[in-house]
Amino acid sequence: MAIIEVRDVRKVYPLGKVEVQAVKGVTFAIEKGDFISIAGPSGSGKSTILNMIGLIDLPTSGEVLIDGRATSGLSDKELTRFRHEVLGFIFQSFNLIPVLNVWENIEFPLLLGKTTVGAAEKKEWIDWLIEEVGLTEWRTHKPNELSGGQRQRVAIARALVTKPQIVLADEPTANLDSTTGEQIIGLMKKINRELDTTFIFSTHDAKIVDVADHIIRLRDGQVVENRRRGEDSASAGAQE
Repeated sequence: MAIIEVRDVRKVYPLGKVEVQAVKGVTFAIEKGDFISIAGPSGSGKSTILNMIGLIDLPTSGEVLIDGRATSGLSDKELTRFRHEVLGFIFQSFNLIPVLNVWENIEFPLLLGKTTVGAAEKKEWIDWLIEEVGLTEWRTHKPNELSGGQRQRVAIARALVTKPQIVLADEPTANLDSTTGEQIIGLMKKINRELDTTFIFSTHDAKIVDVADHIIRLRDGQVVENRRRGEDSASAGAQE
């Protein structure tokens, strides 16, 4: 069963006296463990779709199902719990807390939820994540003492600390040079394989698209390509 289903989703934003159709009847499914790229030019609707999958924004019509559960009827409290327990987020601007060091930034999401984790278990898990993202020597450093690539590594570990089923990444390499971007992509692919975590990217970075298992391309709020790696584009069932 698909871990995410997007069914005939539309999103309309009011702009003065007119309405802007950001997403126009989009339908697709994502399998557990996918490393998926939602690609397209600026204004194609990819960030809007990512925000709806992440329950940050709600569709004007249509439905987003996560792990078989419809999300449109969830209360604000349920949406918050879902975002904390099921989803992890990686942003292009890193969004780290300046006054906290690497270890504390990664720990922070665990302090927000109601999930009770023993101190020893928590330390072991965070230490493992820090080692996995290659920051053992920088664990006590604060964000302003780190490079952009190191900050994004902290953001990846922080997104994983609650052991989410799904990680959403909005242009995660946009603020990185090409070499660092490739390293970050490789790191996320490694974690995807090791933990079977589903990664969903909103991106126009060709390097992410090149290593994705599943590619969805958007144009003007519609799906123009939807295929898994190895499928022929012409037979992939793209929507117009």
